Amino acid sequence: MLTELHIEDLGVIANLDLVLGAGLTALTGETGAGKTMLVEAINLLVGGRADATIVRPGANEARVEGRFVVDDDEYVLARVVPREGRSRAYVNGRLATVATLAEVGGALVDLHGQHAHQSLLGTATQRSALDHFGSIDLTALRAVRARLTEIDAALAALGGDSRARAREIDLLRFQVDDIEAARITGPGEEGELDTLEDVLADAVAHRESAAAVLSTLCDDDGLLDKLGSAVSALAARGPFVNVSDRLRSIAADMGDVASELRDAAEGIDEDPQRLVEIRERRQLLRDLRRKYGDTLAEVLEFHADISARLEELVGYDDRANALDRARTAALADEAATSAAVGAARRACAPLLAEAVQRHLHELAMPHATLEVHVGDDPGDDVTFLLAANPGSPLLALTRVASGGELARSMLALRMVLSEDPSTLVFDEVDAGVGGSAAVAVGRALAHLGDRHQVLVVTHLAQVAALACAQIVVSKHIDDGNTFAAVEAVDGDRRVDEIARMLSGMEHSRSARDHAIDLLGQRHLQA
Repeated sequence: MLTELHIEDLGVIANLDLVLGAGLTALTGETGAGKTMLVEAINLLVGGRADATIVRPGANEARVEGRFVVDDDEYVLARVVPREGRSRAYVNGRLATVATLAEVGGALVDLHGQHAHQSLLGTATQRSALDHFGSIDLTALRAVRARLTEIDAALAALGGDSRARAREIDLLRFQVDDIEAARITGPGEEGELDTLEDVLADAVAHRESAAAVLSTLCDDDGLLDKLGSAVSALAARGPFVNVSDRLRSIAADMGDVASELRDAAEGIDEDPQRLVEIRERRQLLRDLRRKYGDTLAEVLEFHADISARLEELVGYDDRANALDRARTAALADEAATSAAVGAARRACAPLLAEAVQRHLHELAMPHATLEVHVGDDPGDDVTFLLAANPGSPLLALTRVASGGELARSMLALRMVLSEDPSTLVFDEVDAGVGGSAAVAVGRALAHLGDRHQVLVVTHLAQVAALACAQIVVSKHIDDGNTFAAVEAVDGDRRVDEIARMLSGMEHSRSARDHAIDLLGQRHLQA
């Protein structure tokens, strides 16, 4: 529900902070005092049209903030309307689009009357209301529709255009053959070829380097001979046994190195033809990477993907036939399910219309006729139609001209339906009614207040007296400027306000007695 409302420089309201509670709250006051500005403030919070003319004279911008609490969740919505330029919207302190504000606010508040935020006017919401009223089970219909969507997506992925499919098959076959013809040995083949190319490209220099090293090690008076002489010189010298053993080990290792180097050098052949082949192979792999992936691993992955796609396309006829059979069966299921849902909706439509119409008759619309039109199966096209007076044609609620009639229609619908949002605002709901009809409107609003937070702008004492709380809006002139004030009234002050609404005079004894009687009725209702 809306727990706090803050307004700055909106119309006659300079600065206002209002704390609101649950149940029915009546907003009352003299005509022109500023009650409409309170409704306008809430209208702005739920994404209503912002007009610079609502900015208070002398101010640069108008600001409205509202705090909502629903279960354990809290939302803070804000709207700023500058005198020049576009309005700004905020959700939980963060800048948002007006569309986002409307989406969030629409789930929290419903305005009924002269504003355009009545959620029950939308076709989707009216359909949902009918389904809720009639406990229509849509599980099977949603499931078969989801199945049809999956089948259609699978058919689209196959490629419905035979020429396009043939072109794709040709392209995929070329790409598959192009990659397979290369016979890539693995993702590391390029590294192996790089090593081979280095060996072959510099074969002569490699062998010459090896020969020079072998000469240093193995020639007469080379390192091996000198190490042998050193070992012999120390062999009979006891103090140098450890050193002699280490030199002998080094000589053995050096002999192994020389043997390994000789074998490696002898294995290097100068093979220009093989070098050409390796370089051509590396170029081929580079060309494949240029076309199919940054690495050979990606090329091989691409090959696996297109091979699977090619297999799918080649088997198109079998797959397409299977999907067509599945689609035919799903369409039959959808037709049967749609017929069942449509029949259920048409069966409960007159029951909903009768229940709402009964409440309309109680709300000073004794000749109103309401019908709920359900379209062809599955009856997704649901429209609420109203004829407010005898001889008037049935029209969609969106075309009802009178704000009061529309507001009372919304009230009657809300009496039957107990869905979200949690906060309902009614403006002009009591237009053109009085006497027992006014009491009926008040009782309906009070009853609705048992399930929702209800704010009602009213001029009827019978309605205001049945509210859980009453807020009086007044205005005064100070130094040539008009200011609105808001006061939550109770006790004698509320009696005075009810008396004023009854007779135009706060201190009329008879009006006060009547006001006390009306307020007593509120306690009896509770």
